[in-house]
Amino acid sequence: MTRIGVAGAGLIGKRHMAAINRVADVTLSAVLDPVMQDGTDVPLVADLDALAAHSDGVILAVPNALHAPMAIALLEAGCPVLVEKPLAGTAAEGAQMVAASERTGVPLLVGHHRRHNPLVAKAKEIIESGLLGPITAVHGHCWLPKPDLYYENAWRQGAGAGPLFINLIHDIDVLMHLCGPIEQVQAFESNAIRGAAAEEVSVAILRFARGALGTVNLSDVSLGPWSWELTAGENPAYPATDQSSYVIGGRAGSLALPNLTLWNQSNGPDWWAPISTTRVPFSSADPLEAQIAHFADVIRGTAKPLVTGADGLRAVRVIEAIKAAALSGSAVSIAP
Repeated sequence: MTRIGVAGAGLIGKRHMAAINRVADVTLSAVLDPVMQDGTDVPLVADLDALAAHSDGVILAVPNALHAPMAIALLEAGCPVLVEKPLAGTAAEGAQMVAASERTGVPLLVGHHRRHNPLVAKAKEIIESGLLGPITAVHGHCWLPKPDLYYENAWRQGAGAGPLFINLIHDIDVLMHLCGPIEQVQAFESNAIRGAAAEEVSVAILRFARGALGTVNLSDVSLGPWSWELTAGENPAYPATDQSSYVIGGRAGSLALPNLTLWNQSNGPDWWAPISTTRVPFSSADPLEAQIAHFADVIRGTAKPLVTGADGLRAVRVIEAIKAAALSGSAVSIAP
């Protein structure tokens, strides 16, 4: 039985705890949270050392500022770590975490759980099969109509706590997983509705290293059904819609996600000819449960991390570049 501990019992921490309890051959070993009350069947521990002592691996679901110091301490203690996204609050901190993992040889994983969704694996299979031809254009749509209640916690209005780091970083990770690294961005942002430091709308142009150009349109002040949260059905807390949130276009076809609609022509491209559409079948699975099972396999030494610390760092660097481009008005390049 693989023992997994959790630091942080907030919304996502509780979801991890529930997922652990649903996965075979894995047990929730202990929880570290300063405000969680005793009286549960799960041992509560007082500090990180105790959590590591009770666990074969630890999930960090704590505030972003704590990711780096806690992850580095666990890695140096020989404890594998799965860090909730983003990897860190800054790319500099993320680089320290990746370096600690490389120095100690202890696995560092990042909680970009969408990669564990079978539909993402199927999309990657379709793209790599060549059905779309060379990828030419990409669009990600992320409108999240968050209620005012969400922002009653003051920290959510601060710089770095807006939907770029909280939400869009997931989309950036998936789009790079499917279409390759992003090497340059241009962007605009706005906070005209709430007027807080956190961005409310961010629109970015992406240049992918393999030649494709893309756009992402992010807003948490626009009421609409177009986001992964509202279309993929991963989290039952969100009422599902039948819309798509990503479109990936190639010379021979295009693919919409998460509904896996494939558009192509038998003798295309030809704008005078009909375009056929196919809904590609795929198996379904809870990506959080799949992520837990995968983490356990990594702890046991039978698998390599699907989402590495380096992957998480790459996503943080893109988000930082989008933020910097919006503030400067200039294109920002991202180091390989």
